[in-house]
Amino acid sequence: MSSQQQHINREFLFALLREAAPRGFERRAADVWKREASGFARVSEDHYGNVYAELGPEDAPAIALLGHLDEIGLIVSHVGDEGFLSVLGIGGWDPQVLVGQRVRLLAPDGDIIGVVGKKAIHVLDPEERKQASRLEDLWIDVGLSQEEARARIPVGTPGVIEQEPLWVGDKIVSRALDNRVGAFIVLEALRALGGEDLKHRVVAVGTSQEEIGSYGAQVGSHRLRPVAGVAVDVTHETRQPGVSEKKYGVVPFGSGANLAVGPLTSPVILRQMIAAAQEKEIPYTLSANPRLTYTDADTMILSRSGVPAAVVSVPNRYMHSPNEMVDARDVRACIDLIAAWVRSLDAEPDFTR
Repeated sequence: MSSQQQHINREFLFALLREAAPRGFERRAADVWKREASGFARVSEDHYGNVYAELGPEDAPAIALLGHLDEIGLIVSHVGDEGFLSVLGIGGWDPQVLVGQRVRLLAPDGDIIGVVGKKAIHVLDPEERKQASRLEDLWIDVGLSQEEARARIPVGTPGVIEQEPLWVGDKIVSRALDNRVGAFIVLEALRALGGEDLKHRVVAVGTSQEEIGSYGAQVGSHRLRPVAGVAVDVTHETRQPGVSEKKYGVVPFGSGANLAVGPLTSPVILRQMIAAAQEKEIPYTLSANPRLTYTDADTMILSRSGVPAAVVSVPNRYMHSPNEMVDARDVRACIDLIAAWVRSLDAEPDFTR
């Protein structure tokens, strides 16, 4: 095992990544997260698919740490001739990355594996070969007749890419790193705070349905009434070809936790996090967010009378693909920075801008 692999709780992270948990169907990942949390925290859940783990005084105001459990997926819209399945996207798919992939369908009577089909290059005419694949031109083949497929795979059956997590060199590669890694980070940050006399009630939340609008964060924030919060997600690693550092900031692998800077996020928490990072020598970078952050922070910030919040992100390559990639050093930096920030807070912090 390399030194980078030793930086994080690999067994827990890989267990989370293996579970199929598309938007609205987060149960399997939520169960792994809850089981891990129950070993050191008070655990609960709500009707909407959010799971909660908390430490600190039960009657104190909450500081919320949000990381979403859902991943982009597919949903069956039609069973056609020969049992071929038509699907719609749950979240933002580039259809090019689906071609030829295996898919796990969460059918009512047990999972079914299928493959994404497309006309072979041999039978494409010259003009078709120049065109990008569209989702409506693809299908899922489960090797069943139309009658069998309709009996076993009703319309509305969700699915995800079938892909195991693995190490490639010193990098973690998997589907669903956006944002199962964020849910992992908030719980590991909470774990890092355990065993100390906490001044605050700190609640890690594995949220649901971020990929279509951060609805789980909206429900969870309303429930918790936090006085401050952090959303953890992924951002684009900027040394990969085609990603502009002028737009996304200088965010290479190994650069640590990426902090969002913008009008929606709290400048007070940002200053506190930078101070904590500098004091503890935790690497970090900054990225500009001129409007929305497109994370769970956007709905948390506007919950009830408003929640001062920050966004902490992990550099990620190949986002929304079957093989996303992150660096364990950056995951570790995010965990350490969030824990250091919570420890640095006064008993009654003032987040007034």
